Amino acid sequence: METLTAWARSHWPAIKKWGTAGFVALVVTLLVIAATRVHWGEVLDAIAAMPADRLWIAAAVTLASYVLYCSFDLLGKWYTGHALAWWRCMMVGFISYAFTMNLGAPVGGLGMRLRLYTKQGLAQGVTLRIMGLSLATNWIGYVMLAGIVFALGGERLPEDWKLGNDALRIIGVVMVLLIAGYLVLCGVSRTRSWNVHGHEIELPSLRIALLQVSLAMVNWALIGAVVYILLQQKVDYVLVLGALLVSAVAGALAHIPGGLGVLESVFIALLASSSVTRSSILGALLVYRAIYYLLPLFIAGSWYLGAEARMEGPYSEETGGRGVRGRCQNYPYR
Repeated sequence: METLTAWARSHWPAIKKWGTAGFVALVVTLLVIAATRVHWGEVLDAIAAMPADRLWIAAAVTLASYVLYCSFDLLGKWYTGHALAWWRCMMVGFISYAFTMNLGAPVGGLGMRLRLYTKQGLAQGVTLRIMGLSLATNWIGYVMLAGIVFALGGERLPEDWKLGNDALRIIGVVMVLLIAGYLVLCGVSRTRSWNVHGHEIELPSLRIALLQVSLAMVNWALIGAVVYILLQQKVDYVLVLGALLVSAVAGALAHIPGGLGVLESVFIALLASSSVTRSSILGALLVYRAIYYLLPLFIAGSWYLGAEARMEGPYSEETGGRGVRGRCQNYPYR
């Protein structure tokens, strides 16, 4: 057993690489099979038939979702105590989110934040802590919301899936308990920091933890609302939200930026029925990608280029020159 464990550890990079490649290959195969069964003419008809008011409402909800996600970086400002202007934090949050949704976390969540924050005077350590808090906030809210939906039986899995509905409900309960435990730890723990492999992890206050859960839960709910609106309320909102939550995990495991193909496969598997055809689902999801992914990416890309042109040096007037770096050097966590 020890020999097998040692072998697995020594070959873990290759195992992870081939495992991911196998999963991606499986997804691609499923997509090819699904593509041969879709009437693409109906998909285009579904997009053309989308009422204009649905598009405007979906765009408004998308805007609310992006603004809410940008507030994660305001939590980072509160958490680290840096002096960068609030609107600059929102700008970085918006740009990084749009790039993350389309190109993946390494480009958006990490690359963009490091570039924009350090260019404006924040120390790299502070930037990494902001990024860590944002990432944790997003998934903490996901776990809580998904746990509630799954525990209450809000999502019904197909009968041919190995994971049954009863198992899904148990998983949901465990997810809720995990976040409850996190909140308790933030509220009562006397140890506020741990050193893990040379990296110091700071535990936020209970107020920040509660905001993490609340903001991220509402954000995921808004994303689900965008798809629900574009599906023209043909499917119950809870089912749409459940499909979105399942597809988010599948997309993360596949390491495919934007969950391209994975999102569509999961929604078709969970929602396709006599009242909602595959073509109408694909049509709604294509419009969803255009509104929630591509349009914000175009805006974020333009904003980023403009920001790069204006940031001539590593410090800015709003941050008070070296005042930002000097203040953040001690990492005054709250």
